[in-house]
Amino acid sequence: MPDSPFAGLLEVVWAFSMKQSAGFTRLGPSVVTLVAMIASFALLSVSMRALPLGTAYTIWTGIGAVGAFAIGVLVLGEPASAARLAAAALIVAGLLLMKLSAGG
Repeated sequence: MPDSPFAGLLEVVWAFSMKQSAGFTRLGPSVVTLVAMIASFALLSVSMRALPLGTAYTIWTGIGAVGAFAIGVLVLGEPASAARLAAAALIVAGLLLMKLSAGG
């Protein structure tokens, strides 16, 4: 199974921990950010063995974008306006269409 979804989930981890690092001024979150980034890139590279570049990268960035948005809303109290929710839904629809069009 391609590792792109896991790479995308790690992208959410590093985005959140980067926010928590306060500009890399807090050691713990900074270390989590760097480790999650490296692992995310490594899994993305594994995914690219089995998936076309566009599909792997789109899934990786899409999961990261929607996941970071969800964490922002659910954990950090960021606004969830109708327009932002619609934008997230469009990203998810694009991910599904990209995956389906890749045939796998």
